[in-house]
Parts: sequence; structure tokens; C-alpha cells
Amino acid sequence: MIERDWNQTYRDPQAPPWDTGRPSTQLRLLLESGGVKPCRALDLGCGTGTNAIFLAQQGFNATGVDLSEVAIQRALAKAQTAGVTANFICASVLALPDLGEPFEFVSDIGCFHTLAKDQRNAFVAQVTRVTQPGSVYFLLCGNAKEPLNPGPPTVSEEEIRATFGRDFDIEWIRECRFDTVSLPKPPLGYATLMRRQ
Repeated sequence: MIERDWNQTYRDPQAPPWDTGRPSTQLRLLLESGGVKPCRALDLGCGTGTNAIFLAQQGFNATGVDLSEVAIQRALAKAQTAGVTANFICASVLALPDLGEPFEFVSDIGCFHTLAKDQRNAFVAQVTRVTQPGSVYFLLCGNAKEPLNPGPPTVSEEEIRATFGRDFDIEWIRECRFDTVSLPKPPLGYATLMRRQ
């Protein structure tokens, strides 16, 4: 995982560029397309909970996981303010606790691309462990065609296919732009929809 004090990132008075306070445009488009129906859902690297809360508002049984205790506390407060029930757990995505029954939908809005290359197989093993055959995994990550500084870490389409292709059928990979605050240009990303084999 990228060496970073994630608690300090969320304590900083200036919000991180990805913490827009609005649900991910790509996640909203996926739900609007009917690609995923309300079910048991896990949001990996949930940050302050915006996307997990959005999923809960759409009828999902949503759980968010993040490494930052500060982010999780904010997520709990936001869920209470929004009047929705969502579970939030402080944990590493490389060592997920027992989260109960398998999840039918996993969203990853900017988590995978923060991992070191030698952590990717362990990450896929964790995602596989908490899902079941047929579960949908939605990935949004930085696109190596256009690395930006400042901007998210990036991966190539080939890396996505090589990392996930053994355990997931990749339904599509599309280029998109990240939702951000405080960046001069919205970074290029890959939105990817996969289904567990």
C-alpha cells in the first residue's frame, strides 16, 4: 500500500481530492443502467462513506471498510446525519475481518490503485474470500495512459486483466474521468465491471 498516514490525510483541513462529498458519477451510472440491483454490498477503501451511504440510500445492505479510523468516524457521523443504516469497519483491505455472508456487490472507488504490485494477489484473494460466484466487482482506478501529478496512482488495462482475470470475468473496461475537488484537471481513470467466476 502506498506509504501514507491515512488518518492525517483525513485530518487535513483541505479535503483530499477524491473526497467530494458526492457519490461517484461512475457508480451512479452503473446503478442507473440496471447493472447492479440492491443487494449485500461492500465498499472497499470507503473513506468518509459517501458511496456506501449512497448505496444504502438505494436499498443496498452496505458495508464500508477503510484503514483510516478518522475516515470511519466521519462515515458513521455522515450516515447518522443522512438517516441511513450502513456498517463501517476500520480494517485493511489486505486483511479483512469476518464480514459475515458473502457480498453480491463490491465497489472499489480508488482503493486498488493504492496497492503495491506485490500486494495485488493478496488483495484479489481477499475480494474472492468475501464474495461468491456471480458476485459483481466494480473497480475505478487511475489510468496509466495519463499519469498526473497531482493525481491518483495509475495502472494499465493489461495490469487489470492480469490481476483479476484468473478469478473474475471482465465484462467491460471503459475510460472515464474521476470526480475530484481541488485538482486542476479531472484525472483519467478506468471503470471496470467484473463478475466472480
